Amino acid sequence: MSQSKRFLQLSEAEIRSIYAQGEVAVVSLVTQLLERLNSLEAEVKELQGRLSKDSRNSSKPPSSDGFGKRTNSLRRKSEKSSGGQAGHQGQTLEWRREPDVVERHRVEVCRGCGSSLATVAAEEVLARQVFDLPPIELKVSEHQVEVKSCPHCGQVNQGSFPPEAATVVQYGPRIKGMMVYLMEGQLLPSNRVCETLRDLVGVMVSEGTLYTSREQCFEDLTSIESAIQRAIQDSDVVHFDETGLRVNQCLWWLHVAATDGLTYYFVHPKRGQAAMNEMGILPEFRGHAVHDGWKSYQGYECEHVLCNAHHLRELQFILEHYGQAWAFQMSLLLVTIYHWVETLKAEGKSALPSADWVAFEARYQAILKEGFAANPLPAPVKTRARKRGRPKRSPPRNLLERLQQHQGSVLSFMQDFRLPFDNNQAERDLRMMKLKQKISGSFRSEDGARQFCRIRGYLATLRKQGLNVLDALFNLFAGNPQSPLPQPE
Repeated sequence: MSQSKRFLQLSEAEIRSIYAQGEVAVVSLVTQLLERLNSLEAEVKELQGRLSKDSRNSSKPPSSDGFGKRTNSLRRKSEKSSGGQAGHQGQTLEWRREPDVVERHRVEVCRGCGSSLATVAAEEVLARQVFDLPPIELKVSEHQVEVKSCPHCGQVNQGSFPPEAATVVQYGPRIKGMMVYLMEGQLLPSNRVCETLRDLVGVMVSEGTLYTSREQCFEDLTSIESAIQRAIQDSDVVHFDETGLRVNQCLWWLHVAATDGLTYYFVHPKRGQAAMNEMGILPEFRGHAVHDGWKSYQGYECEHVLCNAHHLRELQFILEHYGQAWAFQMSLLLVTIYHWVETLKAEGKSALPSADWVAFEARYQAILKEGFAANPLPAPVKTRARKRGRPKRSPPRNLLERLQQHQGSVLSFMQDFRLPFDNNQAERDLRMMKLKQKISGSFRSEDGARQFCRIRGYLATLRKQGLNVLDALFNLFAGNPQSPLPQPE
């Protein structure tokens, strides 16, 4: 029987019996009750902390917030008015000097007297332009090759079919590219892709055809994906992150390595270093790895840059749940440094003045000192069944120790203006993957997940570089793959 249950089941007679044993017995009982009460209070505090965490003050995804009304936000109200800002070019239709079609609407009869105006010259012509799509329909092209016998030697000669005409009847590169674009670019489920093609083009496509086209695209992108992977490995600043992914009803992990121009996805049943090693980028990476501070990343020999967006959310939680002022001061300091660095960047500066550097670092250390004073180390527990390892730290203490131990990684954006303040690049690259699961559900097989990762990584890279995704898919199926990487001269 646990100690708490034993206390709850003490009868009045047992309590009187303990009282009759004297002062020592009563003091012992009250001491045990107080210890248990303190333990329960700590458990309640921890559970309340878990319940109060959401995407605003922790690393939990927005999808876990539920439907409750959010009362406050880390984002402060902007001084700018809503809508387009001054100097913004905007997007609107522009008059085209040479339209594709000119349709003349003639005046044949006078509205007043009914006389014919067919032969009367127009005094003025007013014009308006309408931008619209032509009727979309499937075009069937028949390819014919000649077969000739040489009159001199009898050799039979045959022409060559183009790459898209590999069998007697098949879909062409444009419709195949559209299939992959709708599935992996717009994240539509296969049945909705079939409906879309039927409504737009009037073609009845089976889901098996969609999967065959996706598999062909996956195979054709093998060398391009390897090139993207090598280019990311050779980059100076790379963002890393991971998120849960359902594959065949099991929890897998989707890992991403990204720059501002490249994206590489990797899916694996593990989250830690086993997956990162198999991903093949971090083991040989020697640049700056931007991540959320998860312990598995720290085992690689590269420069580490910690995401301060995560720190701001954790500090917000500590301020709300524990009411500790140092958390607000640290948030204010990090945001102040960030805005000052951005101001200097806009002015063309490449480094922080030494006086600012010393002042910011001193303030950082002072706030940590204040935080440690408010969160001393827990007293060692003197029990017979003493647990092995270090005593459990509170969330504020854990964050303080991390901010102190990795101060260089936290303030790296202040030391080197090339480095980012946060890891939002990787989080943006993962966001569409979560949307994919919301729309289409989990992946039924490992092959389907890997195909999606390779194709989606290619499309994301194209978009980052301002290239047309549809044209790239058309060219890929036509046998002319477009690499998003600079080609050697």
